This record gives sequence, C-alpha cells and structure tokens, in this order.
Amino acid sequence: MSMLPPAAVFRLPWEVNSLKEGESVRTFGRLVCYQPDESRATLSAQHASKEHLVFVHTQFVEPFNPIIGAQYLVLGETENSEGVGVTVRARVLNCVDGVNIALLQRAVTEQRSFFAERESKQVEATHPGDGT
Repeated sequence: MSMLPPAAVFRLPWEVNSLKEGESVRTFGRLVCYQPDESRATLSAQHASKEHLVFVHTQFVEPFNPIIGAQYLVLGETENSEGVGVTVRARVLNCVDGVNIALLQRAVTEQRSFFAERESKQVEATHPGDGT
C-alpha cells in the first residue's frame, strides 16, 4: 500500500534551497532552461535584486512542452542532487503565464500570517493563562 505525500506548502523560490530532502513543496518561477535529455528544467525568480534558481526534475511530467520565458507553477518533492543542490521532483508542472507574481507572493504571505494567527489561537485555547 503506497502512502500519499503530505500536502505541499507554498514556498517562495528563494526558500526552496533551505528545505530538507523529501519535503512536499509548491513554488513558481520563469522557465529559463529545459534539458529534455536529462529531464531537467530551471525556473528563475527575482527577489531583492538577486536571481534565484529552482531546479526541477521533469521525468514524471513528460512529455513536457516547454515555453521558455513563461511562468510555471511546480508541485513536487525535494531531493538533493549531486552538484546541483536541492531539486524539486515535479508531480505537476503547469504554465501559469499571465499570473500576477507580486500578487501571488502577497497571497502566500497573507496565508502564512493567517495560519500563524490561527495556530496561536488554538494554542491559547488549549493552554489558557492562569486566572488566579
């Protein structure tokens, strides 16, 4: 019996390299390179005047019709690749060209804030302060 991977957390492209192997992740970037013979794609994103690359293993989503320069959303699990670092083994790789990336980043930030607030309220409810 196979188990499904845990629900993927949305990570901004500059956060992907800090993830541990085997973590489920959702991220995005502009397709800058595709190497079909190696089943590898490279996504790029700008943040704080620095370019961040996300390396994607595309074997599970091929045949893949790449559009260089288009925005893509990837869902998969992280793995450590020798010489490359963290790679996302894609389960889903969708072209989302036309998406407002700044708005997407803001939505991810708002979602994190909401979940953090909800979690803190749950902790308060299970461990109320002393009322004495």
